[in-house]
Amino acid sequence: MRRQSESLLLLPLLPIFLAGMFPMLLIGLLGFAGLALFGVLLICTGLASGIEARDAYSLDVITHGYAKRSERAVQASDLHAATRLAWMLEAAGIAVIITAVLGFLYFG
Repeated sequence: MRRQSESLLLLPLLPIFLAGMFPMLLIGLLGFAGLALFGVLLICTGLASGIEARDAYSLDVITHGYAKRSERAVQASDLHAATRLAWMLEAAGIAVIITAVLGFLYFG
């Protein structure tokens, strides 16, 4: 019986590695500017996530009209959870940008 190579087990992980390689190269090649650019990308992701959550809530209210009180509470809870996550992404992006600026001023 022929034994298969263990390296084939790593083949499904290749797309994850390739997707994660870009931010690491960005930070490595551009230094603090790459770190600040990564922070800007985090802020953009947070803004897009917040807008998408509000859009889904508005679409649900417009399409189905005002629902019962319990359904409105579920919709509002989903909206708050999504906007909280978006706010956390924006805060993380601001923290990364501040870290990049402080690192540039201290080491640059």
